[in-house]
Amino acid sequence: MVKLSLITTIAAAIALVSAAPVADNTTTTAAAPVTNTSNTTSTATPTTRTNQSASSTSGILPQSSPAWLPVFNTNNVTEKTPIPTGPLKKTSTLKIEDYPEGWSQPDVKHPEVQKVINAIDWSFVPNFKPRHEGMKYDDNKDEACWWTNTQCVTPKVKYLPEDVKYCDKVGQFGLTYDDGPLPPQFDDDPWAEPRLYDFLAEQNQKATLFYVGTNVVEAPDAAARALEDGHTICAHTWSHLQMTTLTNDEIVAQLYWNLRAIKEATGHTTRCWRPPYGDIDDRVRAIAHQMGLATIIWDSDSFDWGLPSVANDFAGTYTQATVDGFFKDWIKERKENKDEHGRIVLEHETSNVTILLTEKWLPQLKKSFDVKPVHECSSKLPSPYWETSN
Repeated sequence: MVKLSLITTIAAAIALVSAAPVADNTTTTAAAPVTNTSNTTSTATPTTRTNQSASSTSGILPQSSPAWLPVFNTNNVTEKTPIPTGPLKKTSTLKIEDYPEGWSQPDVKHPEVQKVINAIDWSFVPNFKPRHEGMKYDDNKDEACWWTNTQCVTPKVKYLPEDVKYCDKVGQFGLTYDDGPLPPQFDDDPWAEPRLYDFLAEQNQKATLFYVGTNVVEAPDAAARALEDGHTICAHTWSHLQMTTLTNDEIVAQLYWNLRAIKEATGHTTRCWRPPYGDIDDRVRAIAHQMGLATIIWDSDSFDWGLPSVANDFAGTYTQATVDGFFKDWIKERKENKDEHGRIVLEHETSNVTILLTEKWLPQLKKSFDVKPVHECSSKLPSPYWETSN
């Protein structure tokens, strides 16, 4: 269930983003309240945990499923043919009490988190302090490759790979949904999963799903259904916080419990993630990289999160006409051959409002684009799971 703490965070983000005009719907700014107040002063100061980053790639990325994750019995969750639809089968043995409190920052002293912290080579993590409201940052220098401020996707730390921002080929449309799986808000909630997944099955369409750990432990059978349906499951942190505002250990805890929940629910260890609000810099990238995760951003934002809905406590300031206009523009630009590369589009599975939006527009998008999961349209990404790595 969506908690007030999340709603407040989303509402604050919406208020900040909506305060500025949208000049171009193909390149977006992060929906995040951490902003700079100056273009002249750097925040690159050492932390007590990290050393200067090195240039070698030796030993900084797991080559197999990370050893610090437990082994689970997942009842043979695999992609199925024909695609399963209809009511979810209640087969998960995941126990919610084995996980941190939902929509909270997990305890960094937990022994499982400490095991990951001790496995990371901190000499490869750049020295940047956690960011906070009003912290000064030199956008021109952009020494941390901070996406929130500069939309940087090519890390200044040379051993880190580029973030994946768009599909390789013109006409491709990377279909993604954040913040799932959508758990029921009440008994027999018609908008909870598998509503979206059944619609996608009806459309014979696969997507990339960025899961919040808190929602996975509330709806593990929905996560299993998504994998059975052939969707790609990636991480989106435990509780949807802005990652650059967290300490190194807090970042590890956010990613660890997210990865653990996905693995227990689906039997698969994901190798991909998306930072909430797109809020990432090289410090966060370096930690995620050592935890085996490739970063996927987006180049086109549907702004469905800005429509008034239960997910933002009806604080959204975007109108249906405005959001519809983004989809119309993408289709128009494609028909006029104005695209220079494929798109990766940010959408959500957070409420009836976002589900209805995709039910309205996906059939029309498929007439103009080659719609597919991100791993099928980006040559930069490794296979999505360690269990099937190449």
